[in-house]
Amino acid sequence: MSPEIPLPLEIHDLTVAYHKKPVLYGIDLEVPAGQLVGIVGPNGAGKSTLIKTIMGMIPPSSGWVKIFGKPYRKNAKRVGYVPQRESVDWDFPVNVMDVVLMGRFGHLGLLRRPGKKDKEIAMACLEKVNMAPYAQRQISNLSGGQQQRVFLARALAQESDLYFLDEPFAGVDAATESAIISILMELRERGKTLMVVHHDLTTAKEYFDMLLLLNMRKIDFGPTEDVYTYDKLQTTYGGRLTILSEVADTRQKQSDELPLEK
Repeated sequence: MSPEIPLPLEIHDLTVAYHKKPVLYGIDLEVPAGQLVGIVGPNGAGKSTLIKTIMGMIPPSSGWVKIFGKPYRKNAKRVGYVPQRESVDWDFPVNVMDVVLMGRFGHLGLLRRPGKKDKEIAMACLEKVNMAPYAQRQISNLSGGQQQRVFLARALAQESDLYFLDEPFAGVDAATESAIISILMELRERGKTLMVVHHDLTTAKEYFDMLLLLNMRKIDFGPTEDVYTYDKLQTTYGGRLTILSEVADTRQKQSDELPLEK
């Protein structure tokens, strides 16, 4: 028998606390390979905290995380990351090419400098996000959408198997959002696994194969058609969901669901 292939991401009983105040409780999750997964929930639900804990930026209070069957630090090279735009110091004096080359450091080690191959890969990634003409421009002189494209190119340059993106569509124009989701879907088609924090429920059903509904606890996780229901979203958002006529229409068709309590 061939050995069982480890999942891209496994989480067991993960609890995270800030100053002894829990912000994530008992998260259990198994994410299969080749899926584009949306992480959805209200502000303060712990979506960014979950990603940062998975990547070792925040220590958990309990539980464990495995990336392809190993702790993150042993498989960090297989993980790509696009942080929230507001968490980045955009005034740092660095140009676009240098930012994308940072994505190659995991392949280089501490002492080697980027070579010709690395620069070719970085430029190809910039071309993929339509930012090659800006390679020598200071990152601070770009628009928000252009900056987001550059950080996506940096993640692509990592040539990872598992990607985490923290609200990649926030504050970008429609053309940039379309370009980003096209690239994510292309990566998915190549067998990559992607976890995307997303705040727009109106596009979640269109974009993602699977959804993780999160509000400090895991509300539900599974195929989008199973998870994207009126009642589950109401539970996730604490009964304050006031948008999504489409979801409401879906609820009308689900005869086994109870009406929302007044």
